[in-house]
Amino acid sequence: MSDSLSQVVGHQLPDRPVSWNKRDLLTYAVGVGAKKDDFPFIYELDPSFAALPTYPVVLQLKGDGQDVNLFADRMKANPLPGMPRLDPNRVVHGSQSIQILKPLPLVSGPGWKWKTRYTGIVENKSGIILTAENTLVDPQGVEYAKLYSSSFNIGAKATGQKFSKVIAGPPQAKPIPKDRKPDWSVQDKTTPEQAIVFRLSGDYNPLHIDPRIGQAAGFGGVILHGLSTFGFAARALLKAVANNDPTALKYFGVRFTSPVKPGDALETQIWEVGPGPDGTTEVTFITKNLNSGKIALGDGCAFIKKTPGSKL
Repeated sequence: MSDSLSQVVGHQLPDRPVSWNKRDLLTYAVGVGAKKDDFPFIYELDPSFAALPTYPVVLQLKGDGQDVNLFADRMKANPLPGMPRLDPNRVVHGSQSIQILKPLPLVSGPGWKWKTRYTGIVENKSGIILTAENTLVDPQGVEYAKLYSSSFNIGAKATGQKFSKVIAGPPQAKPIPKDRKPDWSVQDKTTPEQAIVFRLSGDYNPLHIDPRIGQAAGFGGVILHGLSTFGFAARALLKAVANNDPTALKYFGVRFTSPVKPGDALETQIWEVGPGPDGTTEVTFITKNLNSGKIALGDGCAFIKKTPGSKL
């Protein structure tokens, strides 16, 4: 059976069309907590209006539609070779990263594609972790972003034994320096309506709006989309380290470690840990949920161009 699990690695899904417009960029910005003075992200007439660099993370579920979609349909994944059927209600987002290769145009126009191949599978006693590499390409095939996403399929069994095969993945975070406080710390607060707004970017999973589903899943009610918290943390880095320059962020990745409820307060703590590639600074960060006291995003790693004088 482990031979058949090996077939998953390298397996490519059919390309999917994706698209967006300026309104989608504005909707995403408020879904990740953009504030009334974040003009480059919230006001289309601002001279420096731009996409938040993490925007492509929503395209996997949004696709090229402008209307709501059925989350259950989106989760009917193409069957993977050698894999047991996976229960979409027992899948949690494990980690997410994005490498920004080129700034996004404000309107996609037709012909953009989302390419997916599986680059890792790990089976252990608690389930199966799948890693997918997603690439956003323009109509000429030019790559604009490369994303890695891991999903944890709780309780899934294929071989019943430990198995692991990984051919590609994102950079790993350096450990948090134990001997010093964070170089930057940013507090922010989600609103009780945060998930209602974020879902308009394409993730219509009922877990994020219907309290009965959150109760049944053991979360005690609605939880915020992990990708909304992801966007809050990316905004925190841009603001603290790069003076809100949307072109400064080149890579951003996290592990989702505990849920956030709409209305919870967040604190993103950021440590500079050395030079990154191409003139960037490498930072390690975590995002704490100040209501639960737990870390919501762990193993944060980013490559970002620092603005002179951004040190607190």
